[in-house]
Amino acid sequence: MSPLSLTTPARLTSVATAKLPRLILLGLSLAYIVAGLFMRDPWKTDDAVGLATMITTIREGGITWLLPQVGHLAHAEEGPLITWVGAICIWLFGPYIGDITAGRLPNLLWFAITTMSVWYGTYLLGRRAEAQPLALPFGGEPEPRDYGRMLADAALLLLLATVGILQRTHETTVIPAIMACQALAFYSLARSLDRPFSGLTSLGVALAAAFLTRGWVGALPIMAASALAFYPRSALWKCRRWLPLAAAIAALLILAWWIPATQASEYWVRNWKIWNLSSFSVPSLGDAGRTLRDLPWYLWPTWPLAMLAIWRWRGWLFAPHIWLPLAQAACAGLILFAMEEASDSEYALLAVPCAVLAAFSLPTLRRGVVNTLDWFAVMCFSLTAATAWLGWIALHFRWPAQIARNIGRQTTGYEPVISWFAFALALLFTIGWVAVVVWRLKVKPQALWRGTVLSACGLTVTWILLVLLWQPAVDYARSYRTVSGQLAEALAQYRQPGECVRGLSLGSGQRASFLIFNNLTFTFDSKCTLVLQQTSNQSLRDNTAAYSDGAEVLWQGGRRADRHEVFRLLRIPSPR
Repeated sequence: MSPLSLTTPARLTSVATAKLPRLILLGLSLAYIVAGLFMRDPWKTDDAVGLATMITTIREGGITWLLPQVGHLAHAEEGPLITWVGAICIWLFGPYIGDITAGRLPNLLWFAITTMSVWYGTYLLGRRAEAQPLALPFGGEPEPRDYGRMLADAALLLLLATVGILQRTHETTVIPAIMACQALAFYSLARSLDRPFSGLTSLGVALAAAFLTRGWVGALPIMAASALAFYPRSALWKCRRWLPLAAAIAALLILAWWIPATQASEYWVRNWKIWNLSSFSVPSLGDAGRTLRDLPWYLWPTWPLAMLAIWRWRGWLFAPHIWLPLAQAACAGLILFAMEEASDSEYALLAVPCAVLAAFSLPTLRRGVVNTLDWFAVMCFSLTAATAWLGWIALHFRWPAQIARNIGRQTTGYEPVISWFAFALALLFTIGWVAVVVWRLKVKPQALWRGTVLSACGLTVTWILLVLLWQPAVDYARSYRTVSGQLAEALAQYRQPGECVRGLSLGSGQRASFLIFNNLTFTFDSKCTLVLQQTSNQSLRDNTAAYSDGAEVLWQGGRRADRHEVFRLLRIPSPR
C-alpha cells in the first residue's frame, strides 16, 4: 500500500502553525551558544586538549598543521579538522582577542551549521505530501509551507532543549563539529529529494568532514545512515545514480589529507590507526547497562517523543520525514554498542535525529498531552533555575548549611566575591523566564511550538544562570591557570640554560593546560634531569611515587580544589 493511501496520524488546524517570530528563535539560539562559551578558562580534559592542538599549530607550524599535536605529544586520535579551523581563527583574531577566545570562535560556526541544517532539512521534509496533516472536512488545515516551518522551528527548539549536549556544545572538542557534520548530512539527504546534484555534492562534503573530524569512529555511523537512506523502498531510491558523486567527493577530500599524512609521519598514522581500531569492541554487560542508563538522561526530552513519532508514523516508515532521521538514529544507536566504552561523542550523534523525529510527533499528540508536556517543562525548569539560585546563596551566604558544606568540599580555598553585574543579569533572565511562564498561563497560545519554546527557554535560562552565578567557582575548581603559573615560576628559577624538562605520568589534559597558559612543553627524553611528575597524595604518603628516593624536590603544587592530584618538579641524578 502506498504511504499516500494511508490515513496520516497528523491532525491540526492552521491556528496551530502560527508563525514563531524569527527574532525569538534567533535570540534564543544566540543566547544558548554565547553563554558560557567565552570569558572562562579551558576545562580539562577534552576542552583543553582541543584548544592546545590549535595553539600548537600556530606556535610550531610545519607538520602540526597536518598532524595535530599537543606540544611534543602526538595527538593521534580523531582528526585534524577542528585543529585547522581553530588555528585559522587564532591566526586571524588571536592578536586582538586572545588565543583562548579566538580558539572558541569555531563553536559558533559548528552551531550555525547544525541549527541551520536541522531547520532547513526539517522544513524540506515537513512540506512534502507524505508529512501533511489530515485534510479537514470543512477546510482549515495548514498550508504545507506553514506546516513545514512550524515543524522546523520545533525541531530546532527541541535540539536546544536536549540536556546532554548543553555543556559539550560550548567546549573546544570534536562534539560540536561532528554534530555539524551529521546535521549537514541530514540536510543534504533532504535536499537530494528535489535537487539531487546539490544535495549529493554537499553530502560528500559532510561525509569527508565527519572523517576529518573524528576518523572512522565518527564517520562510520554517518556514512552508514547515508547509505541506508537509499533503501529501495525509500523516496531517495530514485536518486541512487547520484551516489557515486557523493562518494567520489568524500574520497577525494579524505585522500587530500590522508596521502600527505602517511608520508609525513608513519608514527602518527600508525597510532591513529591503532586508536580507530581499538575504539571498536564488544562492550561488557556492565558497559552496555551504563549506556542504557545514561542515554535517557542525555537525550531528554526528545527521546520519548522520537519513539512516539516512530510508532504513530509506523505506516509511513519509509516516508522521508521518518526514514531519514530514523536511519541516522539507528546507525548512531548501533555504534554505541560497537564501542568498548561509549562516550559523549557517540551519544551526541543521537541528538539531531531524535530532535527531528520528536518534532514530527507533535502533530500527532492530543491537546491534553501537549498541555501536560507544557506544564512539565514549566515545573522542571523552574525547579532547575531555583536550584541554581539556591547554590549561589549557599556559596556566598553559607546557607543552607549542608549544601554549603558540599560546595565547600569541591572548592577548597575558594573565596567567593559577589559580582553585582552578573547578579543583575541573572535576575533579568530569571524575570524573563517568569514572563514566559506568565505568557503561557494568560495567553494560552494554540501554536504547537509553545511547548518546545518553554523547554528551550527553560534549559537556556538555567544554563545562563549557572554561567553567571557559578562560573567563577567552576573555573577555580577546574582550571589549571594558577598551578601553571606557579610551575612556570619554578622552572624560571631552577631550570638551567638549555636544560630540558621531561613529563612523567602527565595526563594529556594537564599537558594541554600548561601549554595554553604558559607555553610549557615537556619532552619524553629519558636523559632530561628535570622531571615534572604527576602523582597523588596517597602515593607520596605510601612512598610509592616514582623517584621517591634519590631525587631533589624543587617544587610541589597542585590545585587546592583537588585533594588527590599533586605535581612535583624533580631534579634527578644525571644518567651515566
